Amino acid sequence: MKTVLIDDEPLARKELKHLLTVHPGIEIVGEAANVTEALHLLPTLRPDLVFLDIEMPGRNGFDLLAALPAPHPQVIFVTAYDAFAVRAFQVNALDYLLKPVEPERLAEALARIKRKKERATEDDSSENTSLDSPETCFTEEDRVFIREGDRCWFVPVKEITLLEAEGNHTRVHIRGDSPLLRRSLGSMEKRLPVTLFMRANRAQLVNRTCIERVDPWFSGSLKATLRGGLQIEFSRRQAQEFRNRQEL
Repeated sequence: MKTVLIDDEPLARKELKHLLTVHPGIEIVGEAANVTEALHLLPTLRPDLVFLDIEMPGRNGFDLLAALPAPHPQVIFVTAYDAFAVRAFQVNALDYLLKPVEPERLAEALARIKRKKERATEDDSSENTSLDSPETCFTEEDRVFIREGDRCWFVPVKEITLLEAEGNHTRVHIRGDSPLLRRSLGSMEKRLPVTLFMRANRAQLVNRTCIERVDPWFSGSLKATLRGGLQIEFSRRQAQEFRNRQEL
């Protein structure tokens, strides 16, 4: 995969190059220190992937994407600031890495590219990683973008603990937060992997890997304690389904 690094800090580019050496599918074909250099470089090299800094002297990374003729390469933002996450995913960024880049997060981002290529459609740029979008179905290894008002989260699907119906909306429990999405629980259930999630009752969808303890409850139901201390009740019917899944 032909790759270009765009960052005004030479040391940052050097460190990223070093991290990418353990990924044999990545071929670094060019570097740029600012938007002007990148605009001359990218149309000629036509890379598949760009690692793009946001804050650079003169014009920033978003200015580059706005000035770059289509089709755009896949973009992974690499920045020292988390304040641009919402805008990054509005321009269909593949991922958003914070400096200093952790090798594990870099590997996750590159794995997403591989999965995207494996299930590519005619328009690769159409992938939408927002949990609030109705088009995308997710796997256990995907990361999803969640937004509520001015707050946003970018988390692995497997770290979603619980989803709860609140009328026609859904409360999503993640990392101690619980944003509310304007989607029904039923629509969310269709998009999340059945290998992780199952109904506990009519109003709750639980990640089975987040269950730390299960106790017998009334009339054949079960009471489950989740990671972080949340407690939910499996209905009698779903309690039997849970037992069946655990036996497999």
